[in-house]
Amino acid sequence: MIDHAHDLACVRDATERLLGAVAELDNASLAEPSRLPGWSRGHVLAHLARNADALVNVLDGRPMYASAEVRDADIERDAARPLDVQLADLRESAARFQALGDVPADWSRTVELRNGVTDSASRVPFRRWGEVELHHVDLGIGYELEDLPAEFTEREIDFLAQRFAGHAEVPSTGLSTGNGRNWTTGGGAQGEPVAAEGTPADLLGWLAGRRDGSRLTTKGTLPKLPPL
Repeated sequence: MIDHAHDLACVRDATERLLGAVAELDNASLAEPSRLPGWSRGHVLAHLARNADALVNVLDGRPMYASAEVRDADIERDAARPLDVQLADLRESAARFQALGDVPADWSRTVELRNGVTDSASRVPFRRWGEVELHHVDLGIGYELEDLPAEFTEREIDFLAQRFAGHAEVPSTGLSTGNGRNWTTGGGAQGEPVAAEGTPADLLGWLAGRRDGSRLTTKGTLPKLPPL
């Protein structure tokens, strides 16, 4: 069962780690490329701030973003801001999300995210936790997949394995850490089943599009996963 209050606390902790790390940067380093193609570190931080506001919209029953074009324009607009402005926006947008999360509500209700995707309101805090943790890694400032909390890594593997389950472009793919933890994803495409074994960080990296899977021990050819 999803514990939204626990996940909100985890979001708060992850946000504090992010804010502390970003505070050590300077304006020049924000303009440098992140690990996401075409995005500077400033783009990543702008996205994180606007994502917090977008999830407030979701929980309040409004569209997540006015449109894809507005979302992209807002990130582009905010990407070049100086460090102090980025930090203030990250902190204030995160506080707005946390404040709404603390309001008594029906967390079992269904909410709508982007592109018609629906989910339980109770899973929104975990989705935000994923945004903060993975984009912290994307900044390329010393926080790696191996540094992620073990609980988050395992739950994100669960989440992404479920997301790709039955996908028409992904053959059945078994994932294992080699110590008894196993997942299955894909299954909608024809072809021989695939198996992959590796560390939790490497499995998550492949599922999340942060690593190419070359560190995994595989039987068969790893499929190319659809974008998240």
